[in-house]
Amino acid sequence: MNLMDEPHLLWKLEQAREIVGRIERISADSCWAHQSSGVRGALLRAIDRLERSMRGKARFTEQDLAALNRLIEEGYAVLIQAAREIPYKEDPRTR
Repeated sequence: MNLMDEPHLLWKLEQAREIVGRIERISADSCWAHQSSGVRGALLRAIDRLERSMRGKARFTEQDLAALNRLIEEGYAVLIQAAREIPYKEDPRTR
């Protein structure tokens, strides 16, 4: 696994886990719920593959890294779109 240095891969792993955690909190009523479920599942599989490769039990290729980067971007995009559905209420104390 000489794709890049280990600290960078650990950072990618943590970033992917954080996105999964946030995606899990998207409301089932959101129009983004179905798509977020697919992205979440794909991210979980990519996380598993990366973790296994770091233990020496699997290979993590350049293609896997590119797919993980794409999934991270998709995860952020879904989170942004789901957040746009949240109604905004102005706090009268902040005026």
